[in-house]
This record gives sequence, structure tokens and C-alpha cells, in this order.
Amino acid sequence: MIQEFKDFIMKGNVLDLAIAVIIAGAFGTVITTFTNEVLMPPIGQALGGMDFSDLKYVLQAASGEGDNAVAEVAIMWGKWLNTIINFLIIAFILFLIIRANNKANPPAPEAPAGPSDIDLLTEIRDALKK
Repeated sequence: MIQEFKDFIMKGNVLDLAIAVIIAGAFGTVITTFTNEVLMPPIGQALGGMDFSDLKYVLQAASGEGDNAVAEVAIMWGKWLNTIINFLIIAFILFLIIRANNKANPPAPEAPAGPSDIDLLTEIRDALKK
């Protein structure tokens, strides 16, 4: 059983998948940092110095102190906006990668179509008539 598991885990597809997941996680972190730390601050500054990650719609304000404190309940739509921008950047980069791969490795031309089933049956019928 251990040998079977070892054979399974060492297959190329499993290793390729593991590497892809690790790289995708690291790539997601890079894009998130790019969006939050590089892209959004200038956009926020251009729009009057706002920080998108702090944008929210407060449903219930925080109240009370100590043991009676009630936390704020809010819809954090600014963080959601940052997430959407992250997704769009990642999707665009993946589009560019796939597009470059398709140009570098064009699909193989289709094999010429052979005779159809009807043509073959017609030939067999004619051969049997002779």
C-alpha cells in the first residue's frame, strides 16, 4: 500500500497540480499586495484622499463600553471592491498568459476528413454487386 501511494504521489499530474496551487497562492498574494499597496493609494488620492478598504455601510454603530460594548456591524464594501480589482487583475494576467501560450503553440491542424460512412457503405454495396 505504501508503494502504491508513493507511485500515486510521484505521478507527474499530482506534482504539477501541487506546484500550480503553490504558485497560484503566491501569485494571489503578490496581486493583493499590488492592489492594496500600489494601485489603490494613488486612485484614492486622486479621488480626494479616500482609502477604499475603509469604505463601509454601517448597519449598527458601535456602542457601550466595557462588558456592555456592542461591536459595529457594517458592510465592508471597500474591501469587496479591492477583492474585485484583485480578481480582474489576476484574470487579465491569466488571459495574457493563455493568449501567449496559444500563439506559441498553435493547435495541430485537423486530419483531412476521410470518406464518410455513407461513402464506405456505397463502396461495399457496389463491391458486393460485382
